[in-house]
Amino acid sequence: MLSTIRDAWKMPDLRKRFLFTILMLIIYRGGSFIPVPYINKEAVKLMVSRGSLFGFFDILSGGAFANFTIFAMGVIPYINSSIIFSLLAIAIPKLEQMQKEGEEGRKKIAQYTRYGTIVLGLIQAFSISLLLRNQNALIKTGAFYIFIIILTLIAGTSFLMWLGERITDKGIGNGISLIIFIGIISRYPSMVATVGNLLSTKTTNWLEVILLLVLIIFMIAAVVTMDMAERRVPVQYAKKVVGRKMYGGQSTHIPINVNSSSVIAIIFAMSIMQFPQTIAAFFPDASWTKAFLTGGWFSVSSWIYLTIYFLLVIFFTWFYTGVTFDTKEMADNMKKYGGFVPGIRPGKPTMDYVQTIVNRITLIGGIFAGIIALTPYLLDKYTGLKGLYFGGTSILIVVGVALETAKQVEAQMTMRNYQGFLR
Repeated sequence: MLSTIRDAWKMPDLRKRFLFTILMLIIYRGGSFIPVPYINKEAVKLMVSRGSLFGFFDILSGGAFANFTIFAMGVIPYINSSIIFSLLAIAIPKLEQMQKEGEEGRKKIAQYTRYGTIVLGLIQAFSISLLLRNQNALIKTGAFYIFIIILTLIAGTSFLMWLGERITDKGIGNGISLIIFIGIISRYPSMVATVGNLLSTKTTNWLEVILLLVLIIFMIAAVVTMDMAERRVPVQYAKKVVGRKMYGGQSTHIPINVNSSSVIAIIFAMSIMQFPQTIAAFFPDASWTKAFLTGGWFSVSSWIYLTIYFLLVIFFTWFYTGVTFDTKEMADNMKKYGGFVPGIRPGKPTMDYVQTIVNRITLIGGIFAGIIALTPYLLDKYTGLKGLYFGGTSILIVVGVALETAKQVEAQMTMRNYQGFLR
């Protein structure tokens, strides 16, 4: 892989793309240190230390949420908008038709996604501002100051959305994914410092730290394996004679990825599980809040919470895969062009056969994603490694983005007749 990057750097056009990408990411990290006005940072950091959802936001934003800078919301509204329109494209025929129109249709959906980002960003910024006010994390609580905070947060998210699209068009890799990637990577030095502080205060010991390093290596290997693993369904196309020429007769396969939607499933499940806590934060003095969340059976440290969270990750993995992988359309297209799975009749039997495979693969991917999602909770619950917000979810994102970017670099090299690390 390093040789591929070295060869790519020697090519003027790819070198320009690398430099442009690096420059945009430097701008992003620079903006992560510009604070939002009228915010009590210490109170926000205390909120982050209490809630796993805010800790997850802080990881994705590269520490911008805890410091509450202009990029505090990161690209989360854009991600949510993209997921929503991906699902709507399945449910709404007009959007589905746009997807099939080619480049023009995708541009229209991308435009709708930008509008959705602004709307979701407005809702999220408004909710965060009210939550900060109720938690006494605002220096000034007037309507004008809240409006300034909301406007600053939306402007930061909009700029990141524009920055990510510029990286995608003129740089290397997917811009939004790289922004998340850099945000997560930038948190690792502070995590190392946190581990050092835990060791100095004897909250943890060297044995737990060594076991953490072993766990990280194991999880990276597991994520790479699951990310590249796929079930290949063999497909045979019948031979057709048209005039004097024979068409078809070739063998191919349908790749079904084992780990196609785990990160999205984790985001969905985490949002559902943290929704009661978010609502409760608006009513801190209510009796039901203290009884139901604070140290109760639904607190993040309870086994009931962790079990429901694990099951939700599996469910959303199955749900998202089910709505994005249309087995009926796939079976109809195979039948239309003379394709069939050996030993399986075309049409509905093929659809049922592939759906069974998808369900089994989804169950494996969902269980893996669930284990990944529970890692930070188990570390915090049973070890002295407190407050790291480290988990398999961040490794899942980092490894996935790294592999995808490497594939795109390899594709660029192949287009220019260069051999890369896949040789």
